[in-house]
Amino acid sequence: MPDHGYSLREVQRMLGVSRSVVEKLVAAEFVSPSGERRDWRFTFQDIVMLRTAQALRVAGVSPVKIIRALDHLRKSWGHEGSLTGVRIAAVGDRVTVRDEASRQWDAETGQLLLDFDGKPAATNIASLQAPLANRAREDATALFYRARSLEEENIDAAESEYRAALARVPDYTDASLNLGGILMDTERFDDAIAVYREALRYRPNDPVLLFNVGVALEDSGRFGEALRSYELCIEHAPDFADAHFNAARIHEELGDAAKAIRHFNAYRNLQKGS
Repeated sequence: MPDHGYSLREVQRMLGVSRSVVEKLVAAEFVSPSGERRDWRFTFQDIVMLRTAQALRVAGVSPVKIIRALDHLRKSWGHEGSLTGVRIAAVGDRVTVRDEASRQWDAETGQLLLDFDGKPAATNIASLQAPLANRAREDATALFYRARSLEEENIDAAESEYRAALARVPDYTDASLNLGGILMDTERFDDAIAVYREALRYRPNDPVLLFNVGVALEDSGRFGEALRSYELCIEHAPDFADAHFNAARIHEELGDAAKAIRHFNAYRNLQKGS
């Protein structure tokens, strides 16, 4: 992948995590961005680890268990090449790992788990297998980075490159998010909504996409639809603080004080815990 990597702003936009969450994972050395703090650059593998932590939290695994599991995974499985093909899953309140030989391990303790029914672990959260194996994805990735480099100097060219990337790989969520961001910045809200909803065809429960649809709908004045999108986001990611905040504002605008207070309280509690 290109050397410049992903910025913190892009990581937050793609994953829907707060700056403090990312900073805690950096401090714990789960991810090691390059550059100074004000200009961090994250690799694709960093994104995978951050997305894994976020997805495990959404699946109901406690932060303590996530930290212990990822720490053990990093120390025990982190030597070069060993993460290829590994799948991480939330099974109840336990984080499990399934390796290339289909053996299942407790990620927190490293204990081998016996799989009596021979079925794969339910609720797969993330795969650390290299996702850019085919030529189409390689081409789309090159277009994605070219688009990012053009955003400040030639926004029209950047938009064209993002669309070209999506033409090659329609389920390239990061390209959809960045393209939608350009369309939002240029106040083409209906076009942004269309891009986000197309992306939701491939990831229908993605809270970041649902949140962005809500923002686009709200900015276009469609408050009822925006509220439904925020509520869907919260349904799939109850700790998505900004979705609670935006839902609270709309409820307040619509005169439903009780629901507004409930979401404001949720937002404040999440901010305290972040």
